[in-house]
Amino acid sequence: MSAQPAMLLELKGVETYYGSIQALKGISIEVREGEIVTLIGANGAGKSTTLRSINGLNHPRKGTISFQGRDITHDAPHSIVKRGIAQSPEGRKLFPRMSVTENLEMGAFQRSDRGAIREDMERVFTLFPRLAERRTQKAGTMSGGEQQMCAIGRALMARPTLLMLDEPSMGLAPIFVERIFETIVEVNKQGTSILLVEQNALMALHVANRGYVLETGTVALADDAKALAQNPQVRKTYLGEI
Repeated sequence: MSAQPAMLLELKGVETYYGSIQALKGISIEVREGEIVTLIGANGAGKSTTLRSINGLNHPRKGTISFQGRDITHDAPHSIVKRGIAQSPEGRKLFPRMSVTENLEMGAFQRSDRGAIREDMERVFTLFPRLAERRTQKAGTMSGGEQQMCAIGRALMARPTLLMLDEPSMGLAPIFVERIFETIVEVNKQGTSILLVEQNALMALHVANRGYVLETGTVALADDAKALAQNPQVRKTYLGEI
């Protein structure tokens, strides 16, 4: 048997609140080096809160989050980016009046290695040729699919070890959904581990190695992605089968 890849990210018993409302009730998940791991579940299940707990925007009250063996549970968001975790947020959150290039540069704001930044910009343009054509265009004037490409590209400009994607296919035309998922696979092949939150459970489980099903702030199921895609409960609840 081959050895398992090294642990990259590990959440143990994470409990996160919004005021007095408990959103996560003891979540434990892990991402190993080289994996695509997906979180699926209904709206309000705790998927985005899990990402907010990891990226430092909403610190857990209980439990631990470790990245590359170091405890980051209470680290500030900017230091988490510096450690190697970047996120493309739900709703894209681009700077609409800035150009595509300027938005991408914002992803590298903590870096000073100019030559490598230029290389990464070219990498993003290779992954998303459409962005290369629109590099001087204001981000807010592009289509939803193009904006999503720009948001993922901006996260990649931080040169992350772990890329977190929050609902990358939301509101996109089918042709863009396919392109986004092809790119997720390509980015992963290039060596970036991915934690993917996605409403489109079928597509998510198709590209992922493993998955977790969240229900009201708890992990209801955890398995190999192929096994989850075949699970009758998952097929009925999340894949729309009767």
